[in-house]
Amino acid sequence: MENQKYPLIFIVEDNSVYNKLIVNHLRSHKLIRIESFFSGEECLKNIDRKPDIIIQDYLLDGINGIEVLKATRKKYPETEFIFLSGQNDMEVAINSMKYGAYDYITKDQYSLKKLTDKINKIMINHELLNNNKRYKLGITLFFVALAIIILIIASLTIFFPNTFF
Repeated sequence: MENQKYPLIFIVEDNSVYNKLIVNHLRSHKLIRIESFFSGEECLKNIDRKPDIIIQDYLLDGINGIEVLKATRKKYPETEFIFLSGQNDMEVAINSMKYGAYDYITKDQYSLKKLTDKINKIMINHELLNNNKRYKLGITLFFVALAIIILIIASLTIFFPNTFF
């Protein structure tokens, strides 16, 4: 996630009213970098903008949500997907998760709250992963610096033995 505080979120929803509802809900929760699309094809035309999160309907006119997920993951495997769909079918949810979706939310009166909760969890997970990478890098650099110091001291004692003994 390039911009942790303000992730780029793509909304892919073919119902214009629900699309606008999702966008407004997310903006009201301080998520301001949102792009809205009405088809999977539109989303894929803009995929080079490297979205951090894609929220999409499972059933779309044209290509479906799984096809968008597969195409995006080929170029940007770090992009997270949340399916927000009216399909209340466990097999559909399992199928989306099998292809790497972060979660599958069925549209109901609580779905927008669940959506913001999932986005917050994604952001927290990415922050933890980034912190872990920085920690590992710091440890690695420490040991590299320590090895260099040891090599310098060993070289000095070999080349200038009278100075150190």
